[in-house]
Amino acid sequence: MTQPQTRRRVLAALGTAATGGLAGCASVFAASEYDVGMRTQAFAPETLRVEPGTTVVWRNTSTRGHTVTAYEDTLPDEAAFFASGGYESEAAAREAWQETSGGRLETDDTFEHTFESPGQYSYVCLPHEEGGMVGTIIVEA
Repeated sequence: MTQPQTRRRVLAALGTAATGGLAGCASVFAASEYDVGMRTQAFAPETLRVEPGTTVVWRNTSTRGHTVTAYEDTLPDEAAFFASGGYESEAAAREAWQETSGGRLETDDTFEHTFESPGQYSYVCLPHEEGGMVGTIIVEA
């Protein structure tokens, strides 16, 4: 076998192995099944615009546990508080996270909330807040 043939075979084998390896890393979730994905330390997308009455679905698309918790003091007037785990306030969600990892969404878990009032809704993943895992839903007519 000549050197160019050997090199081609090695490169072809490496290309096949790399492609197969990356295929396992691809998300197994169809984007149509959720509106906001949760990566290792980020919401994707970080900002989402919707109309009033829209139900937004978050899906944990990573291998880490995450939460969705509204920053209560930034919610529009008359807007409902939201948090994975069903907590009624940001303080309750934070306390539950500290005590029992309350509100934790494991891989493939979803959380949803319907946004009725126009305005900007900021939220956070409590265990990854220091890493900057925050997001925003903008509700506009």
